[in-house]
Amino acid sequence: MARAFATVCVLLGFLTGVNAVAEKAAKTPGSQAIVIVFKDGRQQSFSMADVARIEFQGSPSEATTASPDMPSRGHFLGKWELGQGNGSNFYVTLEANGDASKSIGSSHHGTWTVVNGEARITWDEGSYDAIRKVGGKYLKFWYPDGNFSGKPNNVAGAEHIESKPI
Repeated sequence: MARAFATVCVLLGFLTGVNAVAEKAAKTPGSQAIVIVFKDGRQQSFSMADVARIEFQGSPSEATTASPDMPSRGHFLGKWELGQGNGSNFYVTLEANGDASKSIGSSHHGTWTVVNGEARITWDEGSYDAIRKVGGKYLKFWYPDGNFSGKPNNVAGAEHIESKPI
């Protein structure tokens, strides 16, 4: 019993020390921090200088990783001009609540999420668009049915023309 109590005390002391260091780093002027808010209201801060990547667990097809090299969900918010693959363009708007709308097609509504640094849009009529950063630019990949893997039907330009704040 005494050994278990000692172990718990050491563990609590360690966690308190980690929390104090993270809070001090987060409050340093000019530093950026990530703050995690738990369901019970507790908060914990980490200096972004100490974070290599953030991983979100889920099914393997939907697991995501965020890192400084990958665009965040907020980066994709707003209006995009996407190529159709035939020389024409259309517009897509990605909303903070996960809704997507487009200016062409039989159904103008869809939903979107970010997976591995790309915006994945699932349209109500059953097609899929992915906005991916390739080199120094963004491209739109269109999958007419099925999923986001395999060979897309077309690849065209993608330009973020109007950002929206989170």
